[in-house]
Amino acid sequence: MLKASGAAAGAAAGIAAAGAPVPAAAAGTGSGAFAHPGLLHTRTDLDRMAAKVQAGAAPYTAGFARLTANRHAQSGWQARPQAVVYRGSGTPENYSLLYNDIHAAYQNALRYHVTGESAHADTAVAVLNAWSATLTAVDGSADRFLAAGLYGYQFANAAELVRDHGDFELDRFQEMLRRNFGAMSDDFLVRHNGAVVSNYWTNWDLANMACVLATGIFCDDRAQVARAVDYFEHGAGLGAIRNAVPVVYDDGLGEWLEAGRDQGHALLGVGLMGTFCEMAWNQGIDLYGYDDSRFLKGAQYVAKWSLGGQVPFTASTRRKGAVGGWSGSETVTAAAGVDPTMTRPVWAMIANHYTRRRGMPATYVTRIAAKASPEGGGGDYGPNSGGYDQLGFGTLAFTRDRASEGEATASPSLAASGAATASASTPGPGASPSATAKGDDLAATGSGDVVGWAAATGVAALAGGLLLLRRRGRREG
Repeated sequence: MLKASGAAAGAAAGIAAAGAPVPAAAAGTGSGAFAHPGLLHTRTDLDRMAAKVQAGAAPYTAGFARLTANRHAQSGWQARPQAVVYRGSGTPENYSLLYNDIHAAYQNALRYHVTGESAHADTAVAVLNAWSATLTAVDGSADRFLAAGLYGYQFANAAELVRDHGDFELDRFQEMLRRNFGAMSDDFLVRHNGAVVSNYWTNWDLANMACVLATGIFCDDRAQVARAVDYFEHGAGLGAIRNAVPVVYDDGLGEWLEAGRDQGHALLGVGLMGTFCEMAWNQGIDLYGYDDSRFLKGAQYVAKWSLGGQVPFTASTRRKGAVGGWSGSETVTAAAGVDPTMTRPVWAMIANHYTRRRGMPATYVTRIAAKASPEGGGGDYGPNSGGYDQLGFGTLAFTRDRASEGEATASPSLAASGAATASASTPGPGASPSATAKGDDLAATGSGDVVGWAAATGVAALAGGLLLLRRRGRREG
């Protein structure tokens, strides 16, 4: 029996970012700046990794061995920057050059923090500087928004690890990140490439949410961070928490919307939401616990399902198409099939937050994290772009001892410190022409993944334009 159905709160104009705490490090300075390093890894995290590896502690050593074995983590890596990066059919795709270089920068920077070997920091800086000196645009089909979102948040995380390096061109990199990634992702969350808001599956929103948040933190832009947090809590798109996890069941599992699509995209979505929550947490913003830890319920659902377990499913229909143009709908009626051997490096971060930081039970997440350990990173999960969607190395980076009570508590709110507020439906500053819709080029949101078409009968209209049908048929027993 259904316990609760998520009625998505709309991103109506004037909604302020709610409950966004500022980190103690920032609050104490009075400068209003964010804590740095403070995306996926804090100074405490980096010091812990180095100390644990130096002491030969498990499982950190196994996680570090995966890092040093990866070809991207070598100090001889040479960058291949491009003036324009393209992603999507019908374009001269070259985005693999970008994601390979980003992962090389991240892995070398992480390796530097563990070992102190300056050659790795120098390599990371050289890669990042080469791209900020060269890149002018991210372009392509609708997939250009995936490129902006995924590679924008990853770029920011790689750069955050070397932002204090003497040779790093910080100002130039910040400008490149804002112009070519943050502005496009901000625009996507407002306009969705000219499509109806539910046209794009959950992971499209989440990739761009992660980019907006990471760019905001990296560039010390409070208004941008507020927009990202507000979208997570109240956004109209499918990446907002109550749309990504629209139904919570009596057994504590929260149905992950993309489980009705396929396993790979569901794993991607869980990893991206975990990334979003972790970056927010490191600035004192507790989205992991938002709405009675709704994300945990969704992660538990995907973990159990991915392990081959039976999960409940409530059918749903979403609208597709262009605003004022073609339209249709797509219905999913059951959770897709799974391959229990499919692995992505998304679980260690989530398991350690809930069980170690918060002392909460997370049976299925813990089990699948153990199965995936030690987690690798880009280059360890196949040669295609899907193997580079997460930065990875969670066994090394996120394994932690059980937290004290103080470490598990969020900080005072951004509202108390005078943070700017913004509606998720308000365009972000500097949205570029390249971020707008290109004629009929909408989301080819996986046109080959269509489950089936259905008449949109009995569809409830939710705020912000999302049309989502939840068929609450009574379950036997």
